[in-house]
Order: sequence, then C-alpha cells, then structure tokens
Amino acid sequence: MSSNPSTGVTTAFLFPGQGGFDGEALRRAKERHPQIGRVFERLDAVTEELYARRISEVLFGERKADLRDLLDNDPWASQVAIYGAGLAAYEILAAQGATPDVLAGHSLGEITALVAAGAFSVEDGVRIVAQRVAVIERQGGVDGRMVALAASAERTRKLLELVDEPLLAVATENHDEQTVVSGPAKILDRVVAIAGQLDVGAIEIDTPFPFHTPALAPAAPEFAAYVRKLDQHPLNRPVYSPILQRYYEPGDVLADLLAEHFTRPVRFAAAVRHLRESGAEVFVEAGGRAALSKLVAKVTDGSEVRSLPTLALNGGRLALDGTLEALREAGLAAPERGGLAELLAPSVPSDVFAAYWSERGHMVLELVRTELDAFRKSAEAERAEPEPAVEAAPETAPAAPSASSASEPRPEEYDRERLFDELRTLYAEALEYPEDVFEDEVQLEAELGVDSVKQVELLSRVSSRYGLPPRESGFRLATYNTMGKITDFVLQQMNDQGAHAPASATG
Repeated sequence: MSSNPSTGVTTAFLFPGQGGFDGEALRRAKERHPQIGRVFERLDAVTEELYARRISEVLFGERKADLRDLLDNDPWASQVAIYGAGLAAYEILAAQGATPDVLAGHSLGEITALVAAGAFSVEDGVRIVAQRVAVIERQGGVDGRMVALAASAERTRKLLELVDEPLLAVATENHDEQTVVSGPAKILDRVVAIAGQLDVGAIEIDTPFPFHTPALAPAAPEFAAYVRKLDQHPLNRPVYSPILQRYYEPGDVLADLLAEHFTRPVRFAAAVRHLRESGAEVFVEAGGRAALSKLVAKVTDGSEVRSLPTLALNGGRLALDGTLEALREAGLAAPERGGLAELLAPSVPSDVFAAYWSERGHMVLELVRTELDAFRKSAEAERAEPEPAVEAAPETAPAAPSASSASEPRPEEYDRERLFDELRTLYAEALEYPEDVFEDEVQLEAELGVDSVKQVELLSRVSSRYGLPPRESGFRLATYNTMGKITDFVLQQMNDQGAHAPASATG
C-alpha cells in the first residue's frame, strides 16, 4: 500500500486531541454500539495493570464522569478516555462499512490514528498514552497551561515576541482565527492580559499539561526509549501528520517521531488544506465532542466539503446517527443495519447496492411499511370473530352513551391545535429534541436535520397510531416538510375516513 496517496482521497477520518471527550455522548452510544464496550474492555486490561483501576468503571460507573472531572482528579484517565473514545468511534464507523482513504490526528489524536492504522496494538496504544502522561509528571508536571487565542498564527507570534519567553510557544494552528499557545502558567497570564488589551479573545484549553512547548524537551528522550520497546507494525492505511506535515513512511521510527510531538506545533489548518487539495471531500471526526469538525468547517468555509462529528450531542441527538445516515446517503457506508445487502441482493456487489440504497432506499422502506400496515389490518380483520346475534330488546329510551364513548372526540371535534401538540410531542420524543423547536413552519430536514428516511419512519409511526389508510402511490414526502403540513395532512386523513385519535397519542 502506498503511504502517500496523491490521488483518490475522498474521505478523511480525524482523531481529536485535548478536549476531545464527551462523556454523555459516549455513554449513550455505548447502549447501541457493542464496539465501544469491546474497545474499552481491552483498555481496562492495561489501566488495571498500570493504575489498578478499570477505565470503564471510571467512565461508565454510577457516577457520570465528564472531562472536567477527569482533568481535576485523574489526568491519566482524561487522556485514555480521549484515546479510547476516538478508537471506539473508528470501530463503529468501520463496522458500518465506512472506509477512510486517510487518517489524521490532532496532537494526542495522532497516537489514536496510528493505532487505528495498525502501527501499534490497542493495548500498546494505551501504554503510549499513559507513558506520555508519566514522563511529564516526572518532570514535575511542567506547571503550565494552553490557551486558545482568537488570532492568526502570525499575529500570535508577534504577540509572543512582546513577552520574550523561550518556553512560550505556538502549540497549534487551528484555523486563520484561532491559535493555541502553550507555556508556563504565570507567563500565560501575561499573554492573556496583553491579548485582552488588543481585543483578542482567549479561552483556556481543557488539558492536564501544556503540550507542544520547549518546556517538554527534557521528557522526550525517556518517552522515545519506552516506545522503542513496543512492537511497531506496518501501516494498513495512510496516516497524515499535521505535526510532521507529511504522511508517515514505512521506514519511520515512530518512537522518535512521537517524541518530537512534545515540542513541535500542530499545524492542523495546513493539514486540512493539504488533504482538501488531495481531493478529500468528507471529513469525519472519530471521537468526542465536535471540535475538529467545526475547525474543518472554518478552514474549508465556502467549499462543498462535509464535516461530520460522531460522539457529540446535537440538539439532544447523538451526532453519530446523522453522520452514519449522511455516509450511507453518499454511498460511503453500508446500508442501515449492514445485513440488508446480503438479505436482499446477495449477488450484487456491495458498492452497487450502497449506491442504489443511497438513492432509492427511502422509497423501498416506505413501500415495505405501507404494505406491512395494510397486511396487518387485513390479518386483524380476518381474525376478528363475528358478533353473536342478540335478541331484540324491548323498545325503551335510547341508552345513555358510555363514559368512554362520550369522552372520545368525533373527527370534527379533534381540533388542529390538539393534534399539532400531540404530533410535536411524538416527534420530539423520537428524535430526542426539545418540543419547542417544532414550530409550525420549521423545516424538518433543512433546519432540524431530520433526514428523509427518519421522516418516513416517523410518518409511518403516525399513520399506525392514528389508524390512517395506506398512502397513495403519488404521495411525495417532500410536500410535507414542516410540522404544520404534517398536522394538516393527518387531520385531513382522519376526517376523510372518520378516524378517531388513540386514547394516548404519545404513549
């Protein structure tokens, strides 16, 4: 395999570094994706050996650990958590048939990228991450910080010249309007003060130590010596380094290059531009939060590049779900649930089936759901036994309606406002969105990101709940793209057939 793909790059997977962990998103994804549990089981064996603690118990125990908590109490756990989340996200994507053309990492994420490409075992990756922490702690922890300045790298360097401190350095160049500075804590206080006078915003980075600074030079040799003892394997996928500004090559001694990371800066924006020039059109952030996907959007602003997060929450929804849907629609991942290709078309090549499903899968799903709904109603009608004959009762005054029939609204009494509220609750619960985002005219896909497949699923759920008839062959989902239009459609269907609402529209 070529280590430097000059052409044919379409999809790049990015692995985050400091700050790249979202505990709630990881826990939620773990409930549905077994890859997370399997990855962290492998990490547990090493953390139990090194720290007498299982990282899974720290992250998935009764006490919900967030990044700030980890940084304050367990610096090693924060680094292993970032590494593990990135690797788990990669395994989920791979299991769904998503195949990247190149991998890249941001700082710590470069270790994750190399492990994902097979350079080291998953377990040795944990050891590398742990040793990275240990050698810094043995240097006294290097009392320092990292601060992101809202300024270009060039302007930031000029600002640092005013301070004139050799241990102060530009650590990362994220995009044209954000540069991270690393160095001693007291000196960084002066940098932040000067930045304030110049109206340059400053935000502290969530990290246990300063990285990419000359202050870490004494720790590099010990770290390199440790990593040299680990087994290094050939890469099974190209890995581009934002620190080296090149692809890793077969003859590279990774121990020495990873040690250089201690003092060399991360030129992330330049790396994204290089990958874009190589043809990358889709960047997927394999890991926690959505920091890198936002940086990519900044760097590639104005282009048609897609930047997709995974283990982050967006409006209460797990970003991974939308990313997998987007990759499927683009033919860059297998159809949903993976086994459909083998079940429906075992003789058709997987890439052909993926392209077909991307274009017409939603139509197939809609047809199947409509047919199943009609079949269910037919089966229920056949199973229903005829009512036994009842002797005519003597003529008396008409019986009073029962309490249940009196309380059930007739179609004309089922007003639009009530139906809108019920549908909004149903959609909000299914999508895990706040109810108030579903305004009458808000567009489900364009504004809320609800893709067509999910819309079809929800509309089928609505049809079943309210007993609506199968939709006509000319039905177009795009016509009903707002909550208000869906409400009007359902109300008309109910009135046309004299349907009644269920006793609980959201139960």
